Amino acid sequence: MNAMTHKGYAARIEYSDEDRLFVGHIAGIRDVVGFHGESVQELRSAFEEAVDDYLDTCVKLERPQQKPYSGKLSLRLEPELHATVAIRAEIAHKSINQWAADVLSREAHI
Repeated sequence: MNAMTHKGYAARIEYSDEDRLFVGHIAGIRDVVGFHGESVQELRSAFEEAVDDYLDTCVKLERPQQKPYSGKLSLRLEPELHATVAIRAEIAHKSINQWAADVLSREAHI
């Protein structure tokens, strides 16, 4: 999967057949920031402008910019699965964190 990104922010994009245009929102933040375009080029330009406007507005309002993701992920696992993961990581000579990051990266096709 390819994602439209700009300055560390990603776009969630849908197509509106009724309006005959692409509608997007900045993904991964609580603030609602939308944009739209009739073509991929228009959509890309509108997305970049929306991100830039969002960042500028946060500065003007003196409020922190929401970051899409911190890089921290907390999981709750069944004890048996946790043990299996720990063993697989040890066999691979990796920490559980590195082993899980490698597996998730591979499965997410990054």
